Amino acid sequence: MIIFIRDLTFNYISVADKTIIEYNVIFYTLHFNIKRRLLYLAFGAVAFLIAYSAGATINMSKKEAEDLKGQFAKQIVGIDQNGIFINNVKVALGMFIPGIGTGIGIFSGISTGMVFSAMAETSPFISNVPPLIILLTPFGIMEVFAYGLAMSRSSMLIYQLVKKKPWREYTILTLIEIGIIVVVLFIGAVIEWQLIQFSRLDTNRPII
Repeated sequence: MIIFIRDLTFNYISVADKTIIEYNVIFYTLHFNIKRRLLYLAFGAVAFLIAYSAGATINMSKKEAEDLKGQFAKQIVGIDQNGIFINNVKVALGMFIPGIGTGIGIFSGISTGMVFSAMAETSPFISNVPPLIILLTPFGIMEVFAYGLAMSRSSMLIYQLVKKKPWREYTILTLIEIGIIVVVLFIGAVIEWQLIQFSRLDTNRPII
């Protein structure tokens, strides 16, 4: 009986030690992956910001600016927070496509920058406003975060597919990130819509 208890105790300690070691290995790996993931996120966000800044510096004539502003105005006619959310989510989901998603993100950044440039060309209210100021709003930061996360995941998926990594290794993480982006963009859309509504209360402030 004593021998049995001793063996049982030793086995329990052995299992406990192995479990602790496994947890330590998992924690270390997770910590390393999080740090690396944040680095890739930063690269994605910077890529979007560079694309946006490049688009905002494109010079256009008064007529080109008016045409682009008119096209943009047609796209947002009657839009509310749900429309803002759906539009942003559609763009972000496209950015998850392996490889192509990064290109979609860059194109979206340039297009957004060009819209700002057109607005600045035709509206004295924002003609002297630095382009990046718009993205320093709460909803702007959330959108840059979401697009940076999606664009970086797009590039990571290319690597993982080429290396033929186990599908579970990247599918679960991708789905988690999609969920994060949906939540972030929904909150961002609510904040953006509330700010739009607030700006409309000020009749002295021109609506862009």
